[in-house]
Amino acid sequence: MKEQVKLQVTMMGMGYIGLPTAALIASKGIKVNGVDVNKQVVDTINKGKIHIVEPDLEGLVHLAVRKGNLKASFKPVKSDVFLIAVPTPFKKSHQPDLSFVVKATKMVIPFLREGNLFIIESTSPVGTTERIARLIYKERPELKSKIHIAYCPERVLPGSVIYELQQNDRVIGGIDSASTQAAVKFYSRFVKGNLHQTNSRTAEMTKLVENAYRDVNIAFANELSVICEEAGINVNELIRLASKHPRVKILQPGPGVGGHCIAVDPWFIATAFPSQAKIIRLAREVNTLKTEWVITKIKQEVKNLELKIGRKPVVACMGLTYKADIDDLRESPALEIFESLKKSKLSVLAVEPNIREHKKLSITDTVDALKQADIIVFLVNHKEFSSLTINGKIILDFCGINTK
Repeated sequence: MKEQVKLQVTMMGMGYIGLPTAALIASKGIKVNGVDVNKQVVDTINKGKIHIVEPDLEGLVHLAVRKGNLKASFKPVKSDVFLIAVPTPFKKSHQPDLSFVVKATKMVIPFLREGNLFIIESTSPVGTTERIARLIYKERPELKSKIHIAYCPERVLPGSVIYELQQNDRVIGGIDSASTQAAVKFYSRFVKGNLHQTNSRTAEMTKLVENAYRDVNIAFANELSVICEEAGINVNELIRLASKHPRVKILQPGPGVGGHCIAVDPWFIATAFPSQAKIIRLAREVNTLKTEWVITKIKQEVKNLELKIGRKPVVACMGLTYKADIDDLRESPALEIFESLKKSKLSVLAVEPNIREHKKLSITDTVDALKQADIIVFLVNHKEFSSLTINGKIILDFCGINTK
């Protein structure tokens, strides 16, 4: 890709990754056109506001929009760089669903021209970048060997996305060496971390392996929590003591695993390599079963208390997001638990301090929930919950919260 004084970038997808990345790029004086299919998202961004909870993001978006470097729209424009940051969920059979990536690519294809750089950031199965390259060349055969195509996954932590987008190392893999070099040159404009060069297949697998590794380690902690419950041992104390070993660091167990990465990405390996990915598949199953185990424990507690008080107890589900201090509900085990209890006709309250309003959920204020509930169930370790004083209530803690 030739050096351009006025670089134009199109970001396909303005969600939890697309919007922060677009805002960061725009903050460097680069013109960014952010494409999304949601009218509310487009309108919100063009007002200089944000539709997600992420520290430091709103100020960055507001400034970029005010300076004219960031604009949201419903379709791509002619650009030098096109980035794909749309969802890659899985189907019911755990087969990866690449329909969003394909759709975004088809929207971009008419706008591609010689010298462009096309980058997929969406977490994808091995071989996706090459598959998308074939799609592009099928539609626009004159562009073969005339554009650069690469894969570069994000590796950020919700709650500190802006910082990590700049500071974390990135793995960049092109379909050829020229594509890799073009992508490295582009990311060097706004990433301070090291840019590690490889091919697209290795870059794709790197992202999947990172999240599968975390999933396996969480599964170990979650399995320990079930064992400790059976053995009459406090799992949090056990983990604290075992982790005193200089080479042992056990993670915190929870009600399962959620989010757009860890709960999804390992399946991309397990379904593609069913005979080889035994531990990876088992870890996914363990973490899924932990959610079912939590539901069973809550229902049993409700049944026991109902026999004592002669009425249906009220249960407060404290936290609905997939991790602490964010508003992201994607693949959330806490949300799954709440919905399961509600479906079972239990009297259940949804408490989520990071979400004020929701189309499908009726959110109960924390103080009101504590007054109404007989059973307090901690599912997410939000900072707002750590200072609560709770008396005269049954407390079920599935996330290691520290209450007074």
